[in-house]
Amino acid sequence: MDIECRPASYETELEEKKRIARSHFDDIIALPPTETFESAREEFRMRAEFKVWHDGERSYFAMCDSDRPKDPVEIADFPMASSRIRELMPTLLREVVASDVLRRKLFQANFLTTTTGDAVVSLLYHRQLDETWEREADALRRRLGIDIIGRARKQKKVLAKDFVVERVAVDGKEYSYKQLEGSFTQPNAGVAAKMLAWARSAAVSDSVDGDASAHDSNRDFLELYCGNGHFTIALAPLFRKCLATEISKASVAAAHVNMAANGVDNVVTARLSAEELCDALDGGREYTRLKDVDLASYDLSTILVDPPRAGMGDEVSAFCSRFDRIVYVSCNPETLARDCKILRQTHDIKRFAVFDQFPYTPHVESGALFVKK
Repeated sequence: MDIECRPASYETELEEKKRIARSHFDDIIALPPTETFESAREEFRMRAEFKVWHDGERSYFAMCDSDRPKDPVEIADFPMASSRIRELMPTLLREVVASDVLRRKLFQANFLTTTTGDAVVSLLYHRQLDETWEREADALRRRLGIDIIGRARKQKKVLAKDFVVERVAVDGKEYSYKQLEGSFTQPNAGVAAKMLAWARSAAVSDSVDGDASAHDSNRDFLELYCGNGHFTIALAPLFRKCLATEISKASVAAAHVNMAANGVDNVVTARLSAEELCDALDGGREYTRLKDVDLASYDLSTILVDPPRAGMGDEVSAFCSRFDRIVYVSCNPETLARDCKILRQTHDIKRFAVFDQFPYTPHVESGALFVKK
């Protein structure tokens, strides 16, 4: 369980993560030099989840190892969390402990914040929530200036809203993103902005210096696993039009909101899995969710993929190999290397990046630009 900030050893730990990330490719392909994107040393996590442990009259935030779930480690402060989370932690705990209604059967508190101070706190209970709980939680919400969600078995009580709005500056422009409670969001806002800038550069340039002379803005862009439109919104202005897919209904809805908020009007989203879209583009069965999309009108030259930890797999990797340019963002360098075994047959790796989304842990995000041979 990694709960300690170690700024003095940050560079050493990051170098080791970079070495391990590259080592997965040793017997597969020669990588270009690593582009490295560091994190802030403290207050970099925009979201955090804590158990709420009760010991008689005392309650405290805690974390537990998965192999020792009944052996909590008290978390009085969490320097990795955003300044807003650190500010809210003691205040929220005091308020909850002072209220029998809010404290009873509470077992977890989830924080979701932004760099501008927007915050949603989800309180999770082992009991059903009633009107008395709603009144006390709403009063707490007003006192703290946050949004509160109550969760219990088959219950979700939203007292104001269940999202925050993050604002990210990339290449001189500010983008806003609606981020849903309970849905995936990039946890490290500072590094997420660097990932967007890198992806924009990789989509149009084969080199770090950003030479985009070969880029054709009259061609089209495809994104798989688009989530709430995090990458889509930043990359869409580089292309004539874009097609983006995502399997989560809530994420697709958030993507529509985000595109409208950012004035992005050249993107069509489809609620399909990557495998279903591959099938549709190859002339497979007709999908109702594509009935208003003229796939033949797209001249797709660039694809961006940001798959889950399991990677894309052989079928989707083979599908991606038809595109001139593949921007691959990965939360697991090992599965990126595995997918590379297929992609290397048709493409060269022109750029390789490491993004330190999770300092002081073994986890690291990576990015690769594949260009057709």
